This record gives sequence, structure tokens and C-alpha cells, in this order.
Amino acid sequence: MKQIIVLFTLSFFFQMNAQDVAILKYNGGGDWYANPTAIPNLVAFTNATIKTNISKNPQTVSVESEDIFNFPILFLTGHGNVLFSDEEATNLKNYLISGGFLHVSDNYGLDKFIRPALKNVFPTLELQEIPSNHPIYNQTFKFPNGIPKIHEHDKKPAQGFGLFYEGRLIVFYDYETDLSDGWEDEIIHNNPKEVREKALKMGANIIEYAFTN
Repeated sequence: MKQIIVLFTLSFFFQMNAQDVAILKYNGGGDWYANPTAIPNLVAFTNATIKTNISKNPQTVSVESEDIFNFPILFLTGHGNVLFSDEEATNLKNYLISGGFLHVSDNYGLDKFIRPALKNVFPTLELQEIPSNHPIYNQTFKFPNGIPKIHEHDKKPAQGFGLFYEGRLIVFYDYETDLSDGWEDEIIHNNPKEVREKALKMGANIIEYAFTN
């Protein structure tokens, strides 16, 4: 375990400089590959606005792979089942407690699956609503009211939830807003420009927070 953490620390430092990001491939039957234009568009936006230097072609990594330790942030979305085996849960936990970060975007139908999946990773941690004064809402772009509403699901308010480990936010879960839909090509959802811009700015904040915390 100690060796894994040391290897992660070195690899994580290198990748922080490279500023690469990855999409998390999971088992269970859910469409982990949903929203294929979302991350490339978000990367293009952050490179242009907050001067990151992220590769324009995000990689895909499996939950059980040691390759997850090469990225400061992983993105997860989909509409269906998410299932982490015990081995996968342990690997993801080691990644997160060693400095990694996971963003989960609530595509419609994901909620009932992602909550137990995260519980398998951290049985003793509870998702907490993140207050609007948290740094993730106050990076380059300011969201004084917390997470913006992008897409309507069940006429519920948009919420940002998090898992905290030793005081550090390690998982950010956007609920009832679907940020990743707002990152996709405009033609896909026909979102107004101002809605897409809010989604991209919040996504840039998430990346900035992950890279600096």
C-alpha cells in the first residue's frame, strides 16, 4: 500500500504538470461513454479562459486500472447502473485519498445507482451538500448561489454534493442539473448560449479546484 501511494504521488505530480484529465469507465451496464463531446468542449474552454494546458483528447481509464493514478481528476457520467467491485472500490478509494478527485455528473437516471456505488468506496462517508461559500464555487468564476441549474429533470433544485476525506473535498456530485449536458455541442441539447456558458464556467471551476487542491 505504501509503495502504491508513493508511486501515485510521483505520478500525480508529473500529471499535474501535464494537466491531463480522464473519463472513468465503469462496469454495471451504464453508459459511461455518454456525452462524448462534453469533456473535449470543457477542456477547450478551460484552456482558453483559465489558461490550463490540458490535452484536447481526454483519455479513458477503467476503475480497476492503476492508470487512474496518472490523472488529477476523473469524470464520471451516464444514465444507468454503476457497479464497483470490491477491488475497483479499493483502487478508487486509494486514488481519492492520495490526492485524486472525482467529478460525477447526474445524467438522468444515474442517481439511484451512483449513491450505493460511492457507498461501496467509502462506507463511512456521507454525501454532504456543499455550501455556496465553498472554494469550488469561488474559483476564477463566481457562483454566489452555488451550483447553477442547467437541465430540468424532476423539477427539483440543482444541488452540489460532496464526499470529504480529512476535510478535503474528494468527490463532487452535481445533482438535478446535469453539468455535462451543458458542456456538449450546442446542437445536441439546443441550450441557450448563456446556459452553456454557466455550465462551462462551473466545469472550469471544478477543474481549477481539482488541480490546486
